[in-house]
This record gives sequence, C-alpha cells and structure tokens, in this order.
Amino acid sequence: MSHTRTAGLSCCLVVLIPFFHPAGARIAAEKPVQVFVLAGQSNMQGQGVVDLDHEKYYNGGNGNLENAMRNPDTADLYKHLKDKKGNWVTRDDVWIWHKTERAGLKKGGLGIGYTSYPGKHHIGPELQIGHRLGDQIDSQVLLIKTAWGGKSLHKDFRPPSSGGEVGPYYTRMLNEVQQSLNDLPKDFPGYNNRGYEIAGFVWFQGWNDMYNEQARREYQQNLVNLIHDVRNAWKRPELPVVIGELGNGGEKAAENMLAIRRAQAAVAARPDLKGTVRFVKTTYCARPKDESPNVGHGHHWCGNAESYFLIGDALGKSMVDLLSHR
Repeated sequence: MSHTRTAGLSCCLVVLIPFFHPAGARIAAEKPVQVFVLAGQSNMQGQGVVDLDHEKYYNGGNGNLENAMRNPDTADLYKHLKDKKGNWVTRDDVWIWHKTERAGLKKGGLGIGYTSYPGKHHIGPELQIGHRLGDQIDSQVLLIKTAWGGKSLHKDFRPPSSGGEVGPYYTRMLNEVQQSLNDLPKDFPGYNNRGYEIAGFVWFQGWNDMYNEQARREYQQNLVNLIHDVRNAWKRPELPVVIGELGNGGEKAAENMLAIRRAQAAVAARPDLKGTVRFVKTTYCARPKDESPNVGHGHHWCGNAESYFLIGDALGKSMVDLLSHR
C-alpha cells in the first residue's frame, strides 16, 4: 500500500470510519498503471458542492464539503482531503482524466474539481473512489471518467449485444477510454511507458431509464450486455464491475425507481457474474434537502457533498474487495 501527496490550490445511522494514510512509501515504477473506468450520467459526473454558499442558490452552504468537514461528528472522515495548512490535497499516485464539454479536458493528480463544471467547486464519486483505490493498490492508478448528464442505458449507452442501434455514448465511452490510454505519455509525464491494465469498471446511472416502461423492463438485460460488451472490448473477460444503486432520495421511492434498483441488484446476483460484479447500496447516502445546497435537485442528491463522498467511498471499498478476491 503506498501513496504520496502534494498540496493543491487552494437519514439514517451511518458508522463513519476515519481514514489513515501511510507516509513515505513510493510507487514501483515498473508496475503497469491500474486503470479504472467510471461511467454513467450526471451523478457520475459529480454534483456535490464544495464551497459555494450563496443563500439564494446554495442554501447558505448547508451540506457543502467545507461545512461537512467542520462538523465535529464527521471531521475525521474527511481529514485526508486537506493538509495541515488547510490546502486541498492532490494525490500524485492517483491520476484522473475527464473530458468535459463545459470545462475542457481535466487531468492530473486526484483532488477536488474533476467534474463537468469549470473550476474546483464540485466533487463526484471519483474523489473517494480514488482515495480507496490509491490506499490499497501498490502501483499508479488512473481513473477515466466517461459520464454525461441525462443519458439512458436503453438508448444512449445501448451496448451492441442488446441489438438495434448502438448507443452513441457507448461508442463515445470506448473512444474516450482509448484516447486517454493513447495519450498517457503526453498527459502524464510520470507514466514512463510502464504499460497499463484496465482493472475495473464502475457504473453509476439509471435515472433516465426509470421514466420509460420499456427501458425499465429491459434494464437488467441491457446492463448485463453492457458488462459483457465492455469486457470483450477491453479483452478482460472477468473484469471487476461495481454497480452503484440508483439511491436518490433514500429507501422510500416510487415504483419506477424501485424497478431500476431491483434490476441493478439482480445483475450482480446472476450466477454467471458471481464474484466479479458487485451491487452497492447507496440509499443510506441520501440527506434531507433542507440540509443540502440544492434543495430542488433531488435528481442530483440535492448537491450534498456528503452524499457524493459516501457514495464514492462505498463504490471504492467494493472495488477494492473485488480486486482482493481475483
């Protein structure tokens, strides 16, 4: 287990476990980069508010990351995100690559701000996924985010095995992954031509599919097909896959959302995918809207940074566990 860090610029009961980071260890340069693809729609892009606190638009900062870190009940959970001087930490043993439409290509060491928004005012699941993976993997880690808002699995990400027209964002996802890998020497000077291995796939999506009856009915099979097709494309027949639950709003939800949740869980329960695919509950990560920055954005977990942090933590821990059983 190793990592190095450098300072960057400036609803239910949950058991919170603090994180401890070893210091002074160095990554073995000869090991290939371990690549993880983070895919989905707007909630994988990341909507967690870091520091915006305008009363009209951000509810006075309730539920943003800065305020979560000041809460004495949860402060230990987040203490690895800043250094002793109060600057945001950047991990140079975990790289991230995210091609956004609004802010261009974002690439560099793991830290805050790797979302579709300009600047460093938002986080997504990638932040804590990266910390969990970086703490456990003794080689360089690369996270490739391929996520776009308002996209369905039924149409936009439709995999080839589902028949019909292949989704344009399925194709775009594969193209962006390949572009990132091709550009490793240019985008990350520390790469040193050590090679790479696609080591895992994290899927966090489902909102758009729940509004279409056919999409709900076919979601399970479409997700199975997606897993098989990306495994074939990347020549990793048992690629570890983590599925994040469509958990917006907590345990209580309308039937259309529950249908997507059941389909997601059923995929991981299939005997042919046992041991290589994991379904991760996220409903416990939801926070009340009046304790969140964006009170009218239930589709985005109301912008609550704690929600996105906990989702990333759960997804990251699950991936680590899958990797340990390979």
